[in-house]
Order: sequence, then structure tokens, then C-alpha cells
Amino acid sequence: MTAVASVDVSLDAPPTTYAREVFGHFVEHFHRQVYGGIFSPGSPLSDEQGFRADVVEALRELAPPVVRWPGGCFVSSYHWLDGVGPDRRPHYDLAWRVTDPNTFGTAEFVAWCRAIGAEPYVCTNAGTGTAKEMSDWVEYCNLPAGSGRWADLRAEHGSPDPFDVRFWSIGNENYGDWEMGAKTPAEWASLVRESAKMIRHVDEDVSLLTAARADLGWTLPLLTAAGSNLDLISIHGYWDVLNLVEAPSDYLTAVGRSLGPQSDIERTRDILGAAGLAERVGIAFDEWNLRGWHHPDGDRPELIAARDLNDVNSTYTMADALFSASFLNACLRHGDVVKMANIAPTVNTRGPLYVHPTGLVRRTTFHVLAMYAHLLGGRVLASTALADGLTGADVPVIDHLATVDEAGTRLSLVLVNRDPTAAVACDVRLGGHVLDGAYDATVLDGPSADAYNDVDHPGTVVPRPVTVGVHAGRTSLPPHSLTVVHVDLPLAHGAGEVGLRPTDGAAWHATPRGWYRTPSSH
Repeated sequence: MTAVASVDVSLDAPPTTYAREVFGHFVEHFHRQVYGGIFSPGSPLSDEQGFRADVVEALRELAPPVVRWPGGCFVSSYHWLDGVGPDRRPHYDLAWRVTDPNTFGTAEFVAWCRAIGAEPYVCTNAGTGTAKEMSDWVEYCNLPAGSGRWADLRAEHGSPDPFDVRFWSIGNENYGDWEMGAKTPAEWASLVRESAKMIRHVDEDVSLLTAARADLGWTLPLLTAAGSNLDLISIHGYWDVLNLVEAPSDYLTAVGRSLGPQSDIERTRDILGAAGLAERVGIAFDEWNLRGWHHPDGDRPELIAARDLNDVNSTYTMADALFSASFLNACLRHGDVVKMANIAPTVNTRGPLYVHPTGLVRRTTFHVLAMYAHLLGGRVLASTALADGLTGADVPVIDHLATVDEAGTRLSLVLVNRDPTAAVACDVRLGGHVLDGAYDATVLDGPSADAYNDVDHPGTVVPRPVTVGVHAGRTSLPPHSLTVVHVDLPLAHGAGEVGLRPTDGAAWHATPRGWYRTPSSH
């Protein structure tokens, strides 16, 4: 072991309950995410609705709380009326410069979300669309039949009951010159103010988001104009930019960018504070991934075909897995303000699930998302870490997170070793007390830092149950690994409270069966 780290977890500070929407997802009409991904009518693997049944089953493993759709850049030239009802015509997608058949629209998206157990989150067209078009879409989805023209139209289309879509966003990346209908800060603030007002007049109970940036000049005018009508502001992040040239960064370069998400969160929190909205408006990191999507400029067939390079499975190694773990750790450590995050996308392109005509592959990032969905407690404990720097990258060699369940009896400690080749010695203290014993754990690693899963080798990187030994407070973390360790806790002062505060000179000792106190020596 070439590095030493330490993690201290406080059992005195009140834990923070986080929003499970941080484990959210995103699907866009880009390449094979929708058509040939989640939706393949006529495939022997699809159900009667055209949904790939194997994809539905796999995504249920991730317990997705929410899915954002239909974009992304796609939405800024998408008109929702083209994708409802029985008579649909294809439209030319200005963003991705291909024809969309419109066979997957609002009703199909809502039904698919229900099938995988997720809440639908609709992002509206604030590029070529209008505030009226946005609010009409909310009426179509949420108001009962008899309320108005669009609610009645939904009933005519075979859905008399409202879809009850709770999450809505005004626009997508409208600050960027690449977006159809890009706006200046002043234009954006005005449009969001009026759009939010109209949407609230249709359904005042929706959770309303809008496109923002971790940039004071863009976001402060927006919050000043429209903050009173917003619940969350949406920021995006891709840290390996590959849109024009498909040259994915190597392991050290990729994991060396793991501090970027936390920096964006902290800047955005400061902007919310400057607007006086830190206690009322939260952050949704509703597009995130290590790797940016590859889409060379132009509509020539060879340029469209180059998007296939996004689906080369060897790209998605332990670098992607550990970056994703670090991203989620940053969101959860800031769970008082980060209320949603959506990996972009869910399937194909850079997603955790690769879908092909005869099956699917769970990439390394799929297993990270599954571990976080199922192995963590619902509250985050205050914790700190000290670690050497990772040789060749400007980040600490480890990352960490500590959670506890609602009963206050089970602590789950997340430990990430970013070193590609060496184990790391890690000292662990809970409430000032060192651990000593053997603990149930789950580890995700692989035969090398560049290991990946593919069609012919789908199980190269999979989580494995282990017993982690801790001796006098020290354990060893395998190279390029994500480890979740479980420790049983006593109830300190009553049900639901977490604490470990000896005041009588007694010592606490941890074993696999729980904590025990030895008599005082006084």
C-alpha cells in the first residue's frame, strides 16, 4: 500500500435527509436512446406497448425515482402536439438533424415511467416554443377532463384520467449558442417569469425547474425575476468533452476531474444565497455524466453514423464508475440543497445500460447506481477525510460518504480508492472511536482500472459481497474500487436518534454483531 487515508464520521451532528431524486435518470431523442433503446415496437424482446421488456426489468433494479424527457437539446425544437393522439406525422429534429417519427410521445413516456416505477419529469420547449405552449402541455397532462380544451383532448386520446406529471422544467441550456432559441440573460429571465406564472395558473402544485448555470451573470437575473415561482434550478455537467472528437480521456485524467461537480454545486449554492433563496430553491443536476456525447457538426450520413462511437463499451471503465460514485457523493454531502440529479442518459450513448437488438449490457456505471440505490441509508452523516493526493491527478486518493438508516441502527460507509494499481490503507473512526472487527460489505472493482463490460463479457465488472476486516481502526481498500461497508450502531437516546457519546470513561468496541461498551477504568 503506497498511500494512507483517514475518515472520521460524526455521530453527534444531526444527519441530513436527502432526496432520492438524486438517483434520477434522463432519456433524450438522440440516436438510439428512445428508438432502438427503450422503445422497439416489433422486437421479440418488446411488450405489447413497444417497450423493451428486458430494459424495463433492468431499470427496475436501479429503483429510478424520476426520469427527465424529451431533452436535452431535442426539446428546443419539439412541439408536444406532434407526439400525442392517433394521427402523428414525423418531424425534422433541428437539434440532431434527423427525422423523428413521433411514435414515442407524452402518453408513451408516462406509461414507460410507470412501468419502471419512476415519476415522469417533462422538460418543455423554451427555445422555439412559447409560454402558452408550455402551460397547454401541463393542462393536457394534469387537469381532469372537462377542465379545458387540452385536458379534453387527452381524454379523446384514450386517457380520461390525468397523467399527474409532478416535475416540469422550463427549457434546456438556453444560455448556449448551440441551443435552438438561445436567449440572453435578460430575455431568459423574462420568459421564465411569464412561463412559470402561466404554468402555476394551470397547476400550482407542480415542482417547477428551469435551466440555469453555475454562473452569477446568468442565474442571478433569472432568480431575481422568477425565483418566487421556482422550486429548483437545473445545472448540467459533462467533464470529458467529446462532442467533436471521440478521444476519451484515460483513467487518471478522468478521475482527476472528480472534484468538478462539487465545485459547480458550491458555486450554484452561493448564487442562490446571493439571491436570498438558499432556503427555498434547490439544485437539480439534471444532466450529468463523465463523458460528453459525441456528435460531430453536420448532417452528412457519416457524421450521423459517427454517433455510434458513443456505444463502444470499452469506453466505460472503472474511471466512469469511480467518477460517478464521486459525483453522487458530492450531491449527497450537499443533500440540503441538491434535490435531484439525472444521469445522462439512461440507455445507450454514454448511459449505464447498453441496449442492442438481442440483449443488453450493464456497464460499470450501472452497478454504481444500483449500489447507491440499495445499499445506503436515507440520511447523510457529517464526515471528514484526510488523504494523500493521487499520483498523476489533482485529487485525493480516496473519496467517502457516510449514511445511516431511518432507525439510526445501521451505518453505511462509502469508500472510493481512486488509485489505479495500489491498495490504500484507510483509518476509520466513528464518533471518535476506532473500528475493530469484520463487517459485511460490497465491493465494485475489476481486473484492471480499464476493465469494462461488453456483449461477450458482461460480467467482468460486477459488485461482490465481501467481509471487510478492520484492525485497530485500519482497513485496506483495493485498487480502483468502490466499497460500501455496513456497521451496526446502538440507539443512543431513543428511537431514530444517532449518537455515540461516552461520558463516563467507558470504551465502545465494534463487532460484527454491534457495539458493546466495556466498563470504565476509573
